[in-house]
Amino acid sequence: MSEVVEAGGWGLVAGSALVLGAVLGYGLRVPQKVIALVMAFGAGVLLSAVSFELIGESYEQAGLGPAAVGTLAGAAAYTVGNLWLARRGARHRKRSGHHSGQAQPSEEEQNGSGLALALGALLDGIPESAVIGVSLLNGGAVSAVTVAAVFISNIPEGLSSSAGMKKAGRGKGYVFGVWGAIAAASTVSAVLGYAVVGGFSAAVIAAVTAVAAGAILAMIADTMIPEAFQEAHLAIGLVTVSGFLVSFALSHA
Repeated sequence: MSEVVEAGGWGLVAGSALVLGAVLGYGLRVPQKVIALVMAFGAGVLLSAVSFELIGESYEQAGLGPAAVGTLAGAAAYTVGNLWLARRGARHRKRSGHHSGQAQPSEEEQNGSGLALALGALLDGIPESAVIGVSLLNGGAVSAVTVAAVFISNIPEGLSSSAGMKKAGRGKGYVFGVWGAIAAASTVSAVLGYAVVGGFSAAVIAAVTAVAAGAILAMIADTMIPEAFQEAHLAIGLVTVSGFLVSFALSHA
């Protein structure tokens, strides 16, 4: 039971960064370039964590086959879900709405887009939280690098997305209700990642880890990097690499 509580606690810690980012994005006028640079740094951190903590671990547990198949399956599942949500108004859910044509639609502009945005946030957050719980299965200690990577990346996600929600005319109740619910879902997801996946064989655990990794990689490529590049352009390369190296250093400390 203590491990289940620990998994939920770490999931809540990582998910709370979304709420923190939402508070900053909704309440402050954060410069667009700052949002982009933080997003790029968070993308680099996640890329490193996915490479060394998730796919690397999956490969060591089950070999190349399950790791590769799981990663592709996760990316495919995320892409299908993202395409479905994009048609319902969630295509630019991580955009701050600074550029015309790339802003989140209001409910009047596209009926049901508010629900689509909430489901999109859930789609982005669940794989990240699930792997926190799964990481407890490897030696009984949570992966500090994975938690740190998810936490760091969640701040700019919440910041940029909430700024876009505000610009689309959505009120505080909706914005903080969405991110509070996602933080709660992150807690549940981490618990399920530990409690449910823990009953399977090592090969299945490795495959599940790879599926989550593939979904996260697809999310980075589809939502985080484009938002960062939109504002920071060529500077994001150096910033992304810096985030990658910070996470790499933590994983080898």
